[in-house]
Amino acid sequence: MTEMIVTNNLSKSFGDNLAVDKLSILIPAGEVFGLLGPNGAGKTTTIRMLSSLIGPTGGEAFVAGFEVGKNDYDIRKNIGILTEAPGMYDRLSAERNLAFFASMYEVKDVPGQIEKYLRMLGLWDRRKEEVGKFSKGMKQKLAIARALLHEPQVLFLDEPTSGLDPEASLLVREFIQELRHAGRTIVICTHNLNEADRLCDRIAVFKSHLLALDSPANLRRQLYGRTVVFHLAEANEKFRGVVEAKEFVQEAKLAEGKLIVTLDDPEIHNPELIRVLVEQGAEIRFVGELRRKLEDVYLHFVNASSNSENNNEHN
Repeated sequence: MTEMIVTNNLSKSFGDNLAVDKLSILIPAGEVFGLLGPNGAGKTTTIRMLSSLIGPTGGEAFVAGFEVGKNDYDIRKNIGILTEAPGMYDRLSAERNLAFFASMYEVKDVPGQIEKYLRMLGLWDRRKEEVGKFSKGMKQKLAIARALLHEPQVLFLDEPTSGLDPEASLLVREFIQELRHAGRTIVICTHNLNEADRLCDRIAVFKSHLLALDSPANLRRQLYGRTVVFHLAEANEKFRGVVEAKEFVQEAKLAEGKLIVTLDDPEIHNPELIRVLVEQGAEIRFVGELRRKLEDVYLHFVNASSNSENNNEHN
């Protein structure tokens, strides 16, 4: 699989403030990658470096095969970027805004590209209106269209649904999914953990340096295992006992008519658990999996980092 973004010990300092500390990641082509972290963690600084808007103070990075700091013009030609503030010209129409930016990117079929993305984002009928009259959601969608006019290989999205109403947020999420299916590489910087969970193939939990990197599902599994909930007609201690005796079960407990089991590979072992429960006389009404929120994973790593920093300060 081709790597579209590579960083090796990428670092950025502003005076004495170390904003990004030795970040090393590989992002393959076609992946939706999430950067998660608290305010001031260095997420936006990382995106600005990868977009060749600012230079690193240490390490190296490559985007679409070009090196940050050496091939900045080529990088900017091959990426699209959505900043948290859309930054459009309010007195110009949506159409004229996009035409202006398309000319800067030397887009060949400017009218065709403008129509393509305004239609995809539901703005074609409003193309003649001044952008200053647009809602925040409409401006955000227009900014996404601007980022895509030149068909970039890599797209950087900084808080793509920040401040949007549910309908506009849904449209943006669905559009990101369409871009993923089209093979674009997308880096999302967001505080919306539910959104990251839905959209991202992998996430990096980040606080100046990398705290964790994997798919949301794998991070949950590493921290909490897999938990299956058996909804029973009647809870009985003997059901818990026979299940917990299985070597692949890590824990089993009863709670409010449910048998809650933490185990490895439920897809493989659930049939055996169902069989032994039925043999013991259990009436199983429903079987489901307890899914930990990505918020739990995120807070685990961020809090652990904060505790480590506090301990280091006191030592």
